[in-house]
Amino acid sequence: MKKLSHIDTRGRVAMVDTSTKPQTARRAVASARVLMARATVAAVRAHRTPKGDPLETARLAGIMAAKRTAHLIPLCHPLPLTHVEVRAELRADGVYLEAEAATHAQTGVEMEALTAVSVAALTVYDMCKAIDKAITITDVRLESKTGGKSGNYQRDEG
Repeated sequence: MKKLSHIDTRGRVAMVDTSTKPQTARRAVASARVLMARATVAAVRAHRTPKGDPLETARLAGIMAAKRTAHLIPLCHPLPLTHVEVRAELRADGVYLEAEAATHAQTGVEMEALTAVSVAALTVYDMCKAIDKAITITDVRLESKTGGKSGNYQRDEG
């Protein structure tokens, strides 16, 4: 059986020591969907939501969240992020979100991209919940990553 990377010799959860790993350029993209009623989509499109613009607020919240990932996920290393972008697209069935994070570090930025897109989705919910309690957050997932020992990954939709 392969040794678990986050378990120490006594079986306790531990943070991985990355001090001997080389710093490399790393990038990750994650996505999520926020499904909502057509009337809610129409309210967002017409800028008639009670708390203001959910898409711009979600973009900012996602960027802020990516920068705080190590404070939220216990074993994540704090990373010097060189880029975070959150994109929000209003569609017929809700909002499609995509977050991209980059760094030049000893470990990857998948968790930062996933945290960004998750908090962005929660923000859309919060901004729209007054008009639609049935909003559903779905399909939070890693789309791609580059860099690091495990190599590149691209989600295959096939």
